[in-house]
Parts: sequence; C-alpha cells; structure tokens
Amino acid sequence: MGCTASTRRAGRGSLVFEVSGYGGVSLDVQSSEVFTVGAYDWQIRFYEEGVFGHSGGYVAVYLFLVSKKAKVRATFELSLVDITGSTPPRTMRTVAAEFDSGDRTCFGHPEFMRKSDLEASPYLRGGDRLTIECTITICTEAPKSFVEVPLPPSDITDHLRKLWQGKEGTDVTFEVQGEAFPAHKTVLAMRSPVFKAELYGALRENDMGRVIIGDMQPAVFEALLHFIYTDSLPTMHDLYQDQDEYKEIIGHLLVAADRYAMERLKIICESILCKNIDSKTVVTTLPLADQHHCNKLTDACIEFIASLGKVDDIIASQDMMSSKEPVLWLYWNCGRRQLGCT
Repeated sequence: MGCTASTRRAGRGSLVFEVSGYGGVSLDVQSSEVFTVGAYDWQIRFYEEGVFGHSGGYVAVYLFLVSKKAKVRATFELSLVDITGSTPPRTMRTVAAEFDSGDRTCFGHPEFMRKSDLEASPYLRGGDRLTIECTITICTEAPKSFVEVPLPPSDITDHLRKLWQGKEGTDVTFEVQGEAFPAHKTVLAMRSPVFKAELYGALRENDMGRVIIGDMQPAVFEALLHFIYTDSLPTMHDLYQDQDEYKEIIGHLLVAADRYAMERLKIICESILCKNIDSKTVVTTLPLADQHHCNKLTDACIEFIASLGKVDDIIASQDMMSSKEPVLWLYWNCGRRQLGCT
C-alpha cells in the first residue's frame, strides 16, 4: 500500500492511493495515509468485501474526515485509475457533503464497483493491485451579493384576479337573485371543499354549467368570489355605502365562509366584526357568532355587554322586545357567562 499526494492548493487537493494484496488473506479494509486539504485531515478507506454486511459482491470506497472537532462542506471524486492510460478512469462524484467529526465523519459509495467487473478490468493489475484517486474541493460560501438576491413578491393572486375579471375559460355561472357570476370550477374546487363536492363530487347534478344560489345577496357572493381568486377582501368602498351596511355584509360573508368551509375567510370576518361591535349590532351579532362557532366573536360581544353594565338597556334601545328569540338568547348567554344578568 502506498500514497502519492498531488495538485495540492488551498481549498482543493487530491491523493493517489495504491491498494495492494487484493484478494489475499490480509484485512478486508485498507486505509490510505492521512492527507490534508483545506486545513482539514482526510483518509480514504477501501473495503474489499463491501460494507454493512450486504455488499452484494461490490467493493466500497469511502472518504473520512479525521480532523477532530471539525465541520466542513466539501465535494469529492473517487476514481479507479488505469495507470497505463488505456482505459478512462471510473469516477463517482459526491456533491456538497456535510462532514462533521462529531456526527457524520464519512461519505462514499457502498457499491463502488462489482467485484467480478473489477477483477476482469484493466484497473486490477497483476491480480492484486489497483489505484484509487481522490480529489476534494472545499466548499466556500458564495459572495454575499450572489446569496442575497432580492426576490420579487408573489404575483399569483394578480394573475388569478385577471383570470376572474377577464372571464376567459369560465365553465360555470352562478345566478344570485338575478345576477350572473361566471367562474372557473377548478379554482372554486381548489379553494373550497364544499364547492369541490358540489361541482365534482358523486352527488353533483348532471348540468353544473349553471348554479342557482337563492339565499345569498349578490354583493356577498361577489365578495366571496373576490376572496377565492385573490385571497383578500374587496376594498371597503366596494362593499358598502355606509358603515352599517359594511358590517352587515361582513356578517353575511362570515355565514358564507362557514357554509363553504373557507376557514381563513371566516376568521378574517370574525376579526372585523370583533372590532366593530356597538350597541346597535351586538344583539344580532351575538347569536350569529354562537351559531357559527365563532368563540372569539362571542366573547367580544359578551365583554361589550358587560362593559355597559345592563343588558336591558341594550335590548330596550334596539326595540327588541317584540322579537323574543334574540332577547331570550341574549339573557341566556349572559347568564351562561356569569355576567350577573337578571
């Protein structure tokens, strides 16, 4: 066994490792001398009978980092060399291996070459000698200007918005109180499991080119489509003429989000309503929140009522006494939350 170092420079180096006694009664593992590349110490090991106990008739070659307490990222090549030059080297490459002397110290090839092929090749000389060359390149970080390339913001929602507004390729039309809303089935199915079941599921109707929705306002359905295509709500100006109308539409949109299992939209609507509770809307918002399992909105309504002291004043101010169901529900919820309502 012998070693010859060559082409040694900072960050890159190679070693020629001569293995002798192949097929003999010597140890199955042969190691090269320790050599240095990039201030790190390395060693090549040749396993005549393979590794892991299941080589399947292959020889194995591995590169070890033998420096203590070292971590380095390197690429390397391991080649069988015909020193006569009549046969090109047989090379196997490993890219960007993370060597760590405290964890993984080696990388290599458990099936470097089948033994029967090696023994019939010109790489094995005299029946018991072969030459392995290893070339190592230490990886260094790229200059900062190359690493920190600024990325443009995602524009997928812009493309989806244009797709919806341009109405190209639409294959379903929703009719909502006489107004028509063309859309794309695949986009709806992608965004809502309920739309997916209705448009593509086993219970879908034969003709799904036109769908009638009879229990929703056109403005609410348009806001729902806007969110489906853009993942955002329309601007406040597009949704309402005044603040009360805006809050009303957001409430209906929360119901639509719950109906079509669009959890992100539901949470957005719940957050908006939590910030816009007042004495005019709390009596209707509270049962809405409870019905659609919006716990944060329910808590916000109860806290608002408690902050005013008496629930009777809120009910009286809204002339709700003729509508017994919301009044009774409000009393019950306050009692449940132990706010001292009588």
